Amino acid sequence: MPAGSDINMSKANIPISFEFFPPRSSEQKLALEATWQKLSRLKPRYLSVTFGAGGSTLDATLQTVTDLLERSGVPVAPHISCMATDRDMLCQLLQSYLRAGVERLVVLRGDRAEGISGPGPFQYASDLVRCVQESFPNEFHIEVACYPEFHPESSSPETEFKYFKEKVDAGADGATTQYFYNTDCYFQFLDDCGRHGIDIPITPGVMPITNYKSLERFSAMCGAEIPRWMRKRLHSFGDDDGSIREFGLEVVTKLCERLLLGGAPGLHMYTLNRAQATMRLWQRLHHL
Repeated sequence: MPAGSDINMSKANIPISFEFFPPRSSEQKLALEATWQKLSRLKPRYLSVTFGAGGSTLDATLQTVTDLLERSGVPVAPHISCMATDRDMLCQLLQSYLRAGVERLVVLRGDRAEGISGPGPFQYASDLVRCVQESFPNEFHIEVACYPEFHPESSSPETEFKYFKEKVDAGADGATTQYFYNTDCYFQFLDDCGRHGIDIPITPGVMPITNYKSLERFSAMCGAEIPRWMRKRLHSFGDDDGSIREFGLEVVTKLCERLLLGGAPGLHMYTLNRAQATMRLWQRLHHL
């Protein structure tokens, strides 16, 4: 069975984690607080906090991580990126996280900030993973990204797996996928990982569907495919957001059920700092 298939399929014990982005205003901060308070009732494994393009939210990420650790009672995993750190800055940042009680990191190459070309001080995520492991051995669980439908900049499947295996060989402990709506791509990816000797747990990332235009925009940026049949159905609803949400809930519930039954080691929810869609999905999964 592929990596991550040994899972207790009791619905009360489905491992789940939630991703948030740092709030940029007092209103967003209040909204995030209401969201994590609701979602923490689901007993997640951890909460992750993103890191803006080119490191543009470094201070906000650190503050959000600290607040969540102090107030939520849930482990928190900050994202760290290649695009904004040199080795000294990285070590200072990780020392701050250690003092705050962080035990898990999400290590990414990261998106380039607007107007910046070329690599940052660390060219690849594998370089950053290696630096963390060398500077702070055995201090952090390191999660990395992977792309069952391939990274938008990937030139070939072979290149994709080369870079992914380099992250694993550098010391990654687990991986989380970009979101997708075709389970075949996930299970094929696990099979391919097995052939490449990759055996770390690979958790599917899940994006609830609440707004078609937003989904199109996110998917165009990250390379996630919206299947044609889904596009047609979503387009047919026009501005009927209620029908879009109900259809999205049905689609994503079935997606998650297939993933879990197929051996996925859990679910990582891209919440967009909102609780309702994730809460409804969780409730639906537990009533199947």
